[in-house]
Parts: sequence; structure tokens; C-alpha cells
Amino acid sequence: MSAAFRIGIDLGTTHTVLAFAPVGADGIQVFPVPQSIAAGEVAPRPLLPSLRFHAAAGAVAAADLPLPWPSDEPAILGAFARELGQQTPGRLVASAKSWLSHPAVDRTAAILPWGAPDEVLKVSPLEASASYLRHLRQAWDQAHPEAPLAEQPTVLTVPASFDDGARQLTLQAAALAGLGAVHLIEEPQAAFYDWVHAHRDDLAQQLAGTRRLLVVDVGGGTTDLTLIDVTLDAQGQPQLARTGVGDHLVLGGDNMDLALARWIEPRLSGGTPDARLSAIQLAQLTQRCRSAKERLLAADGPAETTVTLQGSGSRLIGGARSATLTRADVDRLLVEGFFPQVAADAQPQRARGALVEFGLPYASDAAITRHIAAFLQRQGGALPDTVLLNGGVFHAQVLRERLLATLRSWQAAGATPVHLLDAPQLDAAVARGAVAYAMARAGNAPRIRSGAARAYYLALEDGQGVCVLPHGTPEGEVVRLQAQRFSLRLGRPVRFNLATSAVDLRHSAGDLVALQGDLQRLPPIATVLQPRAGAAGEVQVLLEAQITEVGTLEMHCVAADAPRQRWQLQFQLRSEAAMQDADAPVAAHPRLPEALSAIARAYGDKKQGVDAKEVRQLRATLERLLGERGTWHGALLRTLFGALLQGAKRRRRSLQHERSWFNLVGFTLRPGYGDPLDGWRMEQMWELFGPGIAHSHDSQQWSEWWLLWRRIAGGLDAEQQQMVYEVIAYYLQPPGGNDIARPDGPPMQALDELLRMAASFERIDTAQKTQFGGWVLQRLAQGATAELWWALGRLGARQPLYASLHHVLPPATAQAWLERIEAIAPDWPRDEAAAFAVAQIAQATGDRARDLPEALRLQIANRLQAAHAAPSWAAMVREPTALDEADQRRVFGEALPPGLVLLRG
Repeated sequence: MSAAFRIGIDLGTTHTVLAFAPVGADGIQVFPVPQSIAAGEVAPRPLLPSLRFHAAAGAVAAADLPLPWPSDEPAILGAFARELGQQTPGRLVASAKSWLSHPAVDRTAAILPWGAPDEVLKVSPLEASASYLRHLRQAWDQAHPEAPLAEQPTVLTVPASFDDGARQLTLQAAALAGLGAVHLIEEPQAAFYDWVHAHRDDLAQQLAGTRRLLVVDVGGGTTDLTLIDVTLDAQGQPQLARTGVGDHLVLGGDNMDLALARWIEPRLSGGTPDARLSAIQLAQLTQRCRSAKERLLAADGPAETTVTLQGSGSRLIGGARSATLTRADVDRLLVEGFFPQVAADAQPQRARGALVEFGLPYASDAAITRHIAAFLQRQGGALPDTVLLNGGVFHAQVLRERLLATLRSWQAAGATPVHLLDAPQLDAAVARGAVAYAMARAGNAPRIRSGAARAYYLALEDGQGVCVLPHGTPEGEVVRLQAQRFSLRLGRPVRFNLATSAVDLRHSAGDLVALQGDLQRLPPIATVLQPRAGAAGEVQVLLEAQITEVGTLEMHCVAADAPRQRWQLQFQLRSEAAMQDADAPVAAHPRLPEALSAIARAYGDKKQGVDAKEVRQLRATLERLLGERGTWHGALLRTLFGALLQGAKRRRRSLQHERSWFNLVGFTLRPGYGDPLDGWRMEQMWELFGPGIAHSHDSQQWSEWWLLWRRIAGGLDAEQQQMVYEVIAYYLQPPGGNDIARPDGPPMQALDELLRMAASFERIDTAQKTQFGGWVLQRLAQGATAELWWALGRLGARQPLYASLHHVLPPATAQAWLERIEAIAPDWPRDEAAAFAVAQIAQATGDRARDLPEALRLQIANRLQAAHAAPSWAAMVREPTALDEADQRRVFGEALPPGLVLLRG
């Protein structure tokens, strides 16, 4: 069946919109989406609110949701969900799109609504996003049975700053929703495509004075910045090229609503000045503030409005509290807070801001104008002469005017003021522009070229780099380096290092250049490329590179003698880490060959007359050659690990071989993640867990075995950690416990080290983690040790080191543990190990779904301070702070490798 329509979908944080145009037609329409708007009432609306309400069982009858198509969706979507969410807290899923790009959580796990009680149905950010798209598909198919949505060419929009992981999840959501082939386009580009389409008949006249155009797209969840350069061809027609894309900023209307809610919170009548709302109440208040904001900022809005927070349970009516919000309050909090007038050389402030809630990694600086200033500086400092504003935030005239005034204040005296393009359809522009983009791809409308805004260079070992993609290379144009051949190792780890320049250094593909000056290093890509049929070992390859239409750098290694054999590489260009200089490659230690030779003597293919003493002293030998092992850099550690891994089978030669191997492998791979190739390394290690210990009669052997897995626990996924936990759970019980039956096989030994290893498993099931903590508390009551306090602190920590945030124990469990601690050790602040455990269990995160009540935290902080505990411990309980190096060492049990930085969202 040939396609009848071109479809554009804006999967937004606040609204989801579908636009369409019949194939061959010029006009673009917005599809009115049927949705529940009240109990028993369905009506079409141009916007589908990106909201899900998870009603309690029996609270909503099937007759109350008379959708015109059969649906087994367990949640209420759209306008009715928004109304119910304002009435009943804790059951509304909002901002799924922001969660979809949140790297600190498992985005495929059922975690939303965030902080909701256990009895509330949970859904993953992925499934929530898919449900909005599925609703669109069902609505469209019901209205157009002759042209199902899955058979129409569809363009789906994503933030320009989405990294590859978030883009892939967006495509996965589309597949789960039953859409067909989907093409992605960046939202700011789509917004400009809509403007271009609206002015297609007089585009040259409309852009007569424009040479550099800035698109500022501030939606509900993200702020996106894009630069588009305008040049004229020989006929005087404008040629459009995207030349710059901003960072990923979780900053938008949601932050504004939250800022209003936090300001109103202490002003709610009936509340004490220091009373804090629960995470669920704050979410409800935030929804109310969104509605109040929209009323106050409307062109004919009132001078003030009342914001009411409903009670809950038996206090639903009598427990309601209210506060007045005025237009002046909104101007001060939103205009000055989010669009302050700053200088052109302003930079975002990196200190943690107040807007940290609901588990989301909001931008630390809420000032959008500072982010714009920094973005323009990174793009060479030239100011735009034209600006297009998009996103629901700019419905407010006061915000449009403030941003325009700030941009104009950066211009030189006498310059033509920055011109603001008209944008009458802010809510639908992105979806409409996606359709216009589809028309442009078909050759029926002007096209924006998304050329390479940077040049890219492959770093070589001699300090030089080869240009693999010149500045300005058009999107989709494949650049092949014909003059250079590279040797590619298959089936083993390989690493590619990139450098880039935003300044056009006028290099051509294949040019060799010195890696200095204007060149900025990017995080490397490290991977294992599997052999294809007929290819093994090392092969000679040519390099191909291109910029895709969504701005990612895609490279292929093509076998020189068999061009059909190709290996794809995708570099991460949009992450926060990628926007900063990556560390230069660490030079190999001059005595590394001797160290590798020492490892080969002990664990090489052939026995070389190495006695037990030499094996036992292998660690000392390596330290004599390479320096004290605490100074070994991450790159050196992983190189040593590679040599040890090659000798994995030979570790069984003797008890001492095995013991030394366990100790060195755990140390060189700790903490199991952090290096791009650690995933592959952990796959190799996991294969060794099943065979276990060869010399299991020795207790020290068991101790080294558990220490190995504790050191690399962060590299085990949830399923692996769960498997290990179930194998060892019997031994974690306190003496005499019978909750778990004794397993078959010889008894495990070194139980203290076993317990510490298990406490490092942050990804085990919450119920089992709670049970494990109860066992640790029983052991503490029988006799406290530093190891037991350490384990309890890891289990109850509010901030995981590596796991998804949803693995953190509920605050109620943590509070119960603190009460038990008070009974077991009332003088805990004077015991260093106990004090640090309590500090971890009570640590402030800024996320009310994880934090303990503020009054309790302040009480604990004061007791820590009075006992002269480490000042950082009281500070981390009072307010969100990052662990310093000493405290991080305490949590891990030893220092992290030098040069290894563990980034969290």
C-alpha cells in the first residue's frame, strides 16, 4: 500500500502532537486527538498532554473512559489524567521524556510515578513514552482505517541535545507503540522548518537581513539551542545550514513550575514555617502551580490567583491549604530567576542549585540566558542577528521580551537590533515542522543542511592526528580515507581516540596534523569488533565517516580487500563529558614491558620454573617496577588486567597462583566500571564465577575470592548480582538464623569478607536488601564491628555509587533502621564506623522521594557535629553534597584508581 500521508510527531515533555499532510499537498494540519477529558466524556484536542494517571483499583469504571477504540491500557492518558493528577497526588506520571534521557536510572525499569507508594502501578519511562505514541496510533487508525499510521512515513522529533542512548530509546518507544519506519529530526530544526514552510513563498524577503539565526527552544523538560547560518546562492536564494547545537539541559517549564511550588510551600496556610511537603504532595503542588503560572502569564491574566493543595485521606476537605500567588511573584521568580539580564561573556554557575527534585538531574543553573551566552561563546562568539523562539514557555510575552532584550544588550552600539521571527503556533510548530521536513526530504520544500559543525581527527600514537571529517561536511556525505590503511584487531578490545575543532582549520580528509592548539580531545570509543565471515585476527581497513541527519558522527571500518565487510563505530558527541576536554592518553610506564613479563612468567603458557615464593611476591615485584600500586593510573591497571586475563586458566596451577591472581585481578579491574571497555572485561570475568575456587579448602583463598568480587561489584548487572546473592544468602544470616535453607556443597568461608561483598551489591532486589539489613542489625546487636557498620551504611545509603536510583531503600525503611541503631548503640556518634554509616543512611540528595524528613536529618547532623565527627559527614546530611575523596574511599573500601572519574547524572 502506498503512503497517503506524511506524518510528524512531537513527543514532548508536556504535550504530544501529531501533524500531517496528504502526499502531494502543501497544507499541514494538526490532528485532533480524541482523549478522555472528564468521566464519561471523550473529545478531540490538538494536544495530548504527556501524562498518565494510574487510578486505584475500582476508582474509575470502564464506562468513564469511552474511547472510540478498544484499549487495554491500564492508565488514563491525556487531559483527564491531568485533572485527576491535580486532585489525587502520587498517581500521575509526568515528564517521562526527561526520565528517558536520565543516565542515573534504568529507563526500562518500572519506576514512575517516582516516589509513589508500592500499591500504585509503576511504569518505565520507555513504556510511558510508548503509551503516548500508541494512543496517537490508535486514534489515527480509528479515523483513517484506510491509511494506518504504521504504513505512513513518520518523522519523530527529539531534542537536539539528546545523546545516542536517548535517541535509541525514543526509537524503541516508537516500535513498542506499533509505529512503522521512523525518521528522527531535532526539535529546534523542526521548529524552524515550520517557520520556513509558512514563509516558503517569500523566504528570501523574510530572511533578507539574516546571516546567523539562533533557535531557542524551551519546552517543558529541556532547553535546546541551535545555530543556523544563512547564505545566498547565485540566484539570491537563502541557503540554510545548521552549524551549532547546545548541551543537553534538563531545564524548562517543569523547573519553573517547581520553583513556584518551592516558593509557595512554606507559605501554605496552616503549615508551620519549616514544614516540608512529601514528594507526592510537592508533585501535586507543582501541577497546581503550572496551571496558576499559565493563568497569571496569559495576556489577560489576573493580578493574583490562589493555589490550593488538597488534603489526603480523611483530611481531603478539611486538610486543604492555600496560598496566594501574584503576577509580581511570577515575574520575580521566573523572569529574574530563569531569564536574568547577564553579560555576553557569562557562564553557567556550577554550584548545585535549588531545583533538585523528583530524582531528575535538573541543570544546576536555572538561568537560561547564561546557558545561551556560554553556547554562543563556544560557537566562536559571533552574535546572531535573528532569533526564533519556540516552546510553550514563550507563550508568556514577558519572557519573550526579556530574552530579546538580553540578546540585544550584547550587541555593539549602533548595530541593527536582533530580529525576532514570528512564531504563532508554539505548541504545534515542532510537529508541523517535522512534516515540512518530510516534504523537504522529498524535494518539495527548502532544506536545512546539517553539516558538520566541527572537524574530527583520529588521534594517532605519535602525537599526530588524521582528519577523518572536514568542517562543514554535508550531512549524509560519506568521506572515505583512501590514502591511509589501518590495522584493525578483531575479537579483542580496540580503542579509537578522537579530537575535534569548532574552528574551521581548513583541513581536508586524510590530512595529518599535530594534536595541539585549537584541537579538543573527546572521550574515546572502546569496543570489541567481532570477526565477520572470512575475517579474523588483524585486517587492513579503510575508514569512512559521515555526519548523520541528527548530528551524530558515524564511522565505519571497511575491509580494504573485502568492502562488504564493515564494522560500525558511533561516537558520543552530545554527553556532558564530551563537551569538556577529555584527558590526553596516558603515556605507557617505561617499565611496563618488564611488568608484563613478570606476569607472563607466572601465568604464561609455559611453566618457567617459577616457585611459590616468586608468585607470592608478584605484587611486590610489580610495585618495585611500577611504583606503589595506589599510584597506578586507570590505563595502566587495565593493561595489567589484560595480561592477567590471558593467564586466567593458569591461575589454578597452585594455591599461591590462584591467590595472587584473585588479588591482582580485583585490584586492576576495580570498581568494575568506568572505562569504556569494562563491560567486555566483566563479561570475561563472569564466566569465571561458576567454576569458582580451585583450592577451596583454604580460608584465605575464600577471602581473596570475595574481595575480588567486592572490588568489581559495580560491573555486575542486576541479574548477576541477584544470582550471586541467592547462592550466598544462607551465610549472610546471623548465627542460628533459619530464614534461608543451607545450600548443598562444601561450606563457604571468610564470612566477614563475604558479608562486605554482598553489601556492595546495590542492584539486588529491594526486599532482599531490606532483609539483609535486618540481619546486619541483628549481628550488630550481638556485637558491633567496623565491618558490620560499613555493610549497613552501604545497604541503606540514600545515594548509590553505581546503581539506578530506584534501587535505593524507601525512606521509611531507613528511618526504621536508624531507630534500631539508636537502641543498639545510643552513643553511635562517637563510634567512627557507626557515625559514617548513619551519615550515609541519612544523606541528603535533594530528592524528596529518597530523603529522610528534614527535622530528622538536622538532628542527626547536629549530633555528628557535637561529637566532632568529620565535618563533611554533617554537611552531607544537611544538604546535597558530593563525597570527597576520603569519604569515597571509605564507601568503596579503598581508593579508586587515579584518573578514573565516575560520572553520575
